Amino acid sequence: MPKATEPSPRRSHTPVPIPPSGSTPIPAPSGNTLLKWLVGGPLVALYCIYILQLHVLIPQAITTIPKEYLSLQFLVYGPVGVRYWAQAKADSALRPFVRHIVAVGDLHGDMPNARRVLQFAGVVDEEGNWTGDVDYFIQTGDIIDRGDDTIALFTWMDQLRAQAKRTGGTMLSHLGNHEWMNAIGDWRYVYPSEVKTFGTIAERQEMLSTGTIGRSWAANYTTTSRLPLHPSLGPPNTPFPPKTMHLHYQEGTSTDNAYYYHDNEPLSHAAISFVHGGLSPTYQDLTPFPSRINEISDSLLRKLQHRNQPPPHPPNPYPGLPASATQEEKALYDANGPLWYRGWALESEEKVCIDVEQVLARTGTRRMIMGHTPDFNGIVSRCNGRIIIIDTGISHAYGGALSALSIHYTLTPIIDEGSVGPQRWIEKEVISALYPDKQEVLVVDERELSGDFHLL
Repeated sequence: MPKATEPSPRRSHTPVPIPPSGSTPIPAPSGNTLLKWLVGGPLVALYCIYILQLHVLIPQAITTIPKEYLSLQFLVYGPVGVRYWAQAKADSALRPFVRHIVAVGDLHGDMPNARRVLQFAGVVDEEGNWTGDVDYFIQTGDIIDRGDDTIALFTWMDQLRAQAKRTGGTMLSHLGNHEWMNAIGDWRYVYPSEVKTFGTIAERQEMLSTGTIGRSWAANYTTTSRLPLHPSLGPPNTPFPPKTMHLHYQEGTSTDNAYYYHDNEPLSHAAISFVHGGLSPTYQDLTPFPSRINEISDSLLRKLQHRNQPPPHPPNPYPGLPASATQEEKALYDANGPLWYRGWALESEEKVCIDVEQVLARTGTRRMIMGHTPDFNGIVSRCNGRIIIIDTGISHAYGGALSALSIHYTLTPIIDEGSVGPQRWIEKEVISALYPDKQEVLVVDERELSGDFHLL
């Protein structure tokens, strides 16, 4: 089966530098103890003074010692080793950085089709195990309903999450509107045959609330996420805007989109948002993103999972949200919230391409990827890839297209020995829709930028 043709090397890890032969070796256990104390003691003391930053209490002569000579590398390797470490750090800053991301939309109870998709996307091998060929795998929710493989799918997702972690990969999992429907007690799309895989209605309720699946939802799933493309922006779900933009943590503020961009931070929006439904331009709890939304959803999920489980609807009355639900929790679950919003799929191209710029600016992202609104012909890209909708009806319940989204990100240094000033780079994104028998390139974005983006 075809895979992405863009090269997808694994994450580049910087090896621990081995000091050159001319550096000071670590003292052997044997030898003159007094000499070791005379030599090593003062160096250890200097290091501790530097770490504690007791600049006021120590002589000026000590504070003017170069910092590199008060480092652990100096204590272990000596001055030659210090220079070696510094050169290794400089060299690492000029290495190309590569990140490969795969995202998959709604799976709806279909384990065989889910395995086919993840296999031709390179996420898993023929045995269904993590390959290590991707850095991030994202699933945007709606694993449950319309099929019988609920237990198998959520168990498999947890297994892949653990396998990914062991090999340096990461999974980002999201709750879709159908996971929330089941947590509420809205079982309109639950098949009787699926209930039997749990045993009884009560056993299904227990597993989705405080049992294995429910605990995984609480621990491993979010409503939305922000994935930086480069590690200099922080780990996944680092909030945006940063607290230095304190104005935007205040309620009711409004600022031009340009406020969120800075010339001296060219990678500030080199990130992607993932959500099941969509991030509406009029949703009130958008920022700080994604922490505000996920705080609200965590609170609501706790209330749903730890209440006395109501008899499911149908045939019983619709139970609704708990009486203790806040206005923010109710807004999370309404039609304009991130679980149900369909505007990015249904509104006109002209409207969404205007509206999306505000949302991207405020969330510190350059694209938003979502499921929820299926197109059975394939993945939909709008506004030059600023909006990408990846629900293609993978489940046999729909009979749609088997698909996955592949993102290859590279940041490559421009080597120019005679240049002065900030380091120049070529940043490139290649975004492709993957199908069992073909690959369709949706977006190729390339630009030159300047800055120091260290990996160490």
